[in-house]
Amino acid sequence: MIDPATVISISELNRLARQSLEREFPLLWVAGEISNLTRAASGHVYFSLKDEAAQARCVMFRSRAQSIPWRLENGQQVEARALASLYEPRGDFQLNVEVLRRAGQGRLFEAFARLKARLEAEGLFATERKRTLAIYPRRIGIISSPQAAALRDVLAAIRRRAPHVTSILYPTLVQGDSAADNVARAIEMANRRDECDLLLIVRGGGSIEDLWAFNEEVVARAIVASTLPIISGVGHETDTTITDYVADMRAATPTAAAEIATQGWHEGIGKIAAIGTALDRAVRYRIARQQQGLDQFSLRLIHPATRLARARDRLALLGSQLDVSLNQQLRHHRERLTIAALDLTRAAPRTERRRGRIGILAHRLRAAIRGQQQLRINALDNSAAALDHLNPEAALARGFSIVRDASGHLVTDAASLQAGQTVSLYLAHGGAEARILTCSAKHQPIAT
Repeated sequence: MIDPATVISISELNRLARQSLEREFPLLWVAGEISNLTRAASGHVYFSLKDEAAQARCVMFRSRAQSIPWRLENGQQVEARALASLYEPRGDFQLNVEVLRRAGQGRLFEAFARLKARLEAEGLFATERKRTLAIYPRRIGIISSPQAAALRDVLAAIRRRAPHVTSILYPTLVQGDSAADNVARAIEMANRRDECDLLLIVRGGGSIEDLWAFNEEVVARAIVASTLPIISGVGHETDTTITDYVADMRAATPTAAAEIATQGWHEGIGKIAAIGTALDRAVRYRIARQQQGLDQFSLRLIHPATRLARARDRLALLGSQLDVSLNQQLRHHRERLTIAALDLTRAAPRTERRRGRIGILAHRLRAAIRGQQQLRINALDNSAAALDHLNPEAALARGFSIVRDASGHLVTDAASLQAGQTVSLYLAHGGAEARILTCSAKHQPIAT
């Protein structure tokens, strides 16, 4: 259940609605008149089924539509075996039709309906009356015509799926006026002999007249009286007979009847096959649904020639607009250029009268530069002379010397010296080591 306070998207709502519909409404038969019939390029067939009071949209995918033995037309009365579903992208209720057959084919259908209703009222179709099939049958009885292709299909299926199982044929007519009595006697014989675990009643497909023997009451009564469980495999998937209703199990085809009978033996492979079938069906359904969406989109497609013509007209219009815009821009820029040229001509400087003045100023500038250069040279010479006067080497050249103690410190005060101390003398040319003999603050120290 969904919390009513929870907010969900439309796509999630449609998905839940589709799942709910398909879960609550299994495959069922629906009768109605075909209308709004459309065949898509993908092979899918779209139509509506209607009656006097309502209608429903239907889709029959290509794989199913190809099996219809007649051409569908609007106004036809049909019966559809369909799954109630929802086309999620558009939120449309629709029936996914699996099987389609004509409805109301005269006297035989009326007789079929009357007998079906009477037998059903007696409880002959009740599920609780039907017998349980043998899961692992060792002998399978087959009621069919020896010349029938359906018999060969059944025997081939049994040999392929359970080759160790014995098949016993109870030959009978399967078509004609006496076929019903023959089938009933074959059922009674199989029960008297009691040599098999279950019976298959099989016949290939055909018209309602061809299959009428299996709609006779005598056959239905014989099946009900049988102590052996019976599988009905009469006709194709779209064919339904009274035998199918009273039998303990109905198979879509004779081959399907053989497959049901051997299902227990073939269960391991059957499970794998079922998984593969389910996957294949899901893929085909997904592809079919996508193709259905593509069909919907294709209805809104515009022909390429129309699209090109529209684009060509729009291109011509844009080209015309572009030419007008470019001409306006060029005209505007030409006007601005003309005005700028006139302004430039008026603003041009008059240099003829100023050339003489410029020459005089240039002469004065050169003279001032030379004067400043001479002043800088004289100042530089004076600074050089002062530096020479302060140069220590000049003092050494006049007979002075520099005295340093053993640590290299400059000695400027005799009081810092002691007798016997060694000092270094630096002269204008070379140096010497000396020892202090005596020192006095009033007299020069005496060194040796």
